[in-house]
Amino acid sequence: MHALIVVSHPEPGSLTHNVAAHLAEGVTMSGGSFEIADLAAEGFDPRFTQADLAAHRREEAPSADVTAEQARIDRADVLVLVYPVYWWSMPGLLKGWIDRVFANGWAYDDAEGAKVVKKLHHLPIHLVAIGGADMRTYARHGYFGAMRTQIDHGIFDYCGAPVMASELLLEEELDKPDFPSEIARKIGRNVFSTARKTEAA
Repeated sequence: MHALIVVSHPEPGSLTHNVAAHLAEGVTMSGGSFEIADLAAEGFDPRFTQADLAAHRREEAPSADVTAEQARIDRADVLVLVYPVYWWSMPGLLKGWIDRVFANGWAYDDAEGAKVVKKLHHLPIHLVAIGGADMRTYARHGYFGAMRTQIDHGIFDYCGAPVMASELLLEEELDKPDFPSEIARKIGRNVFSTARKTEAA
């Protein structure tokens, strides 16, 4: 089985990239393969343009960069997003990737006068957010719950893609001997077990 790990962070030596690398090791340990899509290093353009709007309206075909990303996802059995928390959400680069790639006609069908058809039931999602605040802050203000509503439900449920795990890893845990390496490897080792459950359902 194959995992697409999408990373959104401009600094290659960041904790986010560290987590993604160890997660990929866990995928390999489970007997699977992986591809890392480093959106910053690859220069993905997150701007939703007039061309994207025309594709949404089915007036034009999607652009080549969008169809290339969709093809990468189509090759995967599991999609894993690894990203830092910016302003209690995902970075703009990753949000723009979703805005453009999870397009009408591919992720869902939304035609005038018809019910929205969810098209990604086959694609298990794993979310790994890296936070700088402590857990008390997230709990006190309900930030993590709000993020799950916005991202897990607001984005992926709309497309029918099941969110199998939504993790929040915090920088305050850096002094733990198993953080982030072993925790990230464990996440990687488990991504395909949830994918198999999806296939059996």
